[in-house]
Amino acid sequence: MTKRRLHHIIQLLIVFLAMNVVWYIAYLLIKHPILPSPFAVYRSMSQLGAQEILLNVGYSLVRIFAGVLLALIIGLVIGLLMGRSPLWNKLLDPVVYLTYPVPKIALLPVVMLFFGLGETSKILMIMLILLFQIIISVRDGVKAIPENTYDVLTSIGAGSAQKFWHVTLPGALSVILSTIRISLGTAISVLFFTEIYGTEHGMGFFIMDAWLRLDYPEMYAGIMLFSLVGFVLFLLVDYLDYKFMKWRS
Repeated sequence: MTKRRLHHIIQLLIVFLAMNVVWYIAYLLIKHPILPSPFAVYRSMSQLGAQEILLNVGYSLVRIFAGVLLALIIGLVIGLLMGRSPLWNKLLDPVVYLTYPVPKIALLPVVMLFFGLGETSKILMIMLILLFQIIISVRDGVKAIPENTYDVLTSIGAGSAQKFWHVTLPGALSVILSTIRISLGTAISVLFFTEIYGTEHGMGFFIMDAWLRLDYPEMYAGIMLFSLVGFVLFLLVDYLDYKFMKWRS
């Protein structure tokens, strides 16, 4: 383990402890069941069955990964087209800019009306949250690649596939990872809203079910587990950045 990584872990632990101290102070000041102590929440978390946790977290992760994968496939194709082709950019640019400002969470009732309350609407909402940001980021990232970079590859006989693999894709991947890192929190928030309806599994359902039963320690335990899922996904994006973007270091 490098010194830098160890220092980062220590910083995270210090912040985590500080947050728990603030939480405990708030608990002492408020003195109300709606804000249980950290100890009560951790005790409730330890009492949750492993099968129950894996089931709810598993459903949420499948929805997140499916939505992100759809957004990446569609966004990458459209972004690359717009970045490399002036014609496609001219055709699609007005469409993207007119639809991008629409608050995607406001489309939740519309998506549910068309696609029902099942898995499809949940995955589509996550996809919509990420799609336009990926399109714009990929397009701008590809446009930012200097043309003489391709000229160098052309001079040594590289084909279109090699140019894409060695120049276009790394340029696009960098901005994709940055966009996913920024958008992940929003996507998880949207997932929470979608899991309130039409499902019996998922962290959103788990949290709301505990709230309706007035089991506040379990509710906060669910919130912390949901936050942990987001944190792990954030670390995964950081790992992919480290793995594939070493040339930026």
